[in-house]
Amino acid sequence: MQDSNLMNPEHLPERIDNVLDQTLADKRLAGAVIKVALDGRLIYSRAAGFANRELNQPMREDALFRLASVSKPITSAAALVLVAQGRLKLDDRVDRWLPYFQPRLENGKPAAITVRHLMTHTASLTYRFFQEEGGSYERAGVSDGMDQTTITLEENLRRIASVPLLYTPGTMWRYSIATDVLGAVIEKVTDTTLSEAIDSLVTHPLGMKDTGFVAADPQRLAAAYADDVPGLRPLHNPDSLAFVEGTAGFRLAPERALDPAAYPSGGAGMVGSTGDFLQLLETLRKGGAPLLPESLVREMTTNQIGDLHMPFWPGRGFGLGITVLKDPLAADTAESPGTWRMGGTYGHSWFVDPKQRLSVAAFTNTALEGMSGPFTVDLCNAVYGRLKHES
Repeated sequence: MQDSNLMNPEHLPERIDNVLDQTLADKRLAGAVIKVALDGRLIYSRAAGFANRELNQPMREDALFRLASVSKPITSAAALVLVAQGRLKLDDRVDRWLPYFQPRLENGKPAAITVRHLMTHTASLTYRFFQEEGGSYERAGVSDGMDQTTITLEENLRRIASVPLLYTPGTMWRYSIATDVLGAVIEKVTDTTLSEAIDSLVTHPLGMKDTGFVAADPQRLAAAYADDVPGLRPLHNPDSLAFVEGTAGFRLAPERALDPAAYPSGGAGMVGSTGDFLQLLETLRKGGAPLLPESLVREMTTNQIGDLHMPFWPGRGFGLGITVLKDPLAADTAESPGTWRMGGTYGHSWFVDPKQRLSVAAFTNTALEGMSGPFTVDLCNAVYGRLKHES
């Protein structure tokens, strides 16, 4: 049954305003831009709080944000455009395109990694921030794509390939740096830089002028904050932020967004605006034109990993670059089954509920509250106007 509260637009803005105002008043977020589209129509758009609290600069609707993992669906969409053009196949072996990228299993045996493995995060890779301090990626000098580093994308991939794989590709799911490897594949297929490839394949066709690997307008780039102290603090350059207990945590360099020499991290290195990203979400929700055929969008947004366990995301499966909701009760969410969702370390969350014809993009400048804090749950509940989903 369609949610009558959701379909009544005059109630939704008030509910979201209440959540946003309270979260800002509690100083759990510095600032945010939230946009909601229903049935192809923008029904909510608001900038609130501060883009830069220390300079007393209010947030603006066209603010630019460090996207972190919001980069992943953009890079994944670019790869699927190449698939649609017949230039890349999901079951291509990665070493066909990147002969230098041939990581081995713990026992030294070779393992075939495919483009599909990369896009479904079943490639047997990980992130440095998931490992313990001094883990294998740290020992190899691997960058997660959000720190300040002078190495190239190829050098980072060579370092990743020097570390034994965690498992036989395709047999487990682990969120990972796989989208950075996918970016290198895109570069090879297109014989250009990842920045130029994504521009020609995705952002230019959709008019996403704010989105790239360097801030399009530094004056609009929101300052970055962390919620690891009461009242928040500005993130320094470089900085670190704790994640799950026992892990090395995040290494962040906010100024990377202004550095054209930083290697293009397809999984974590892009910069963009809320409105730009909502344009991509709505393009995919409506069927993919002019980027993709509807059949590839269905594949992208359908669970591709069966019943493989997903740590941190109960009740969800994984498509090609995004999570897909399987069981709303297990996930404790009001979203409809089939909803796609992801977030980003610097403080972002987004979801698309195809059954409700709904797209929501909430970009903030506060890590980690805007990605995984109570705000994300409160916002979702405010959108739906209830705590439990009606089927």
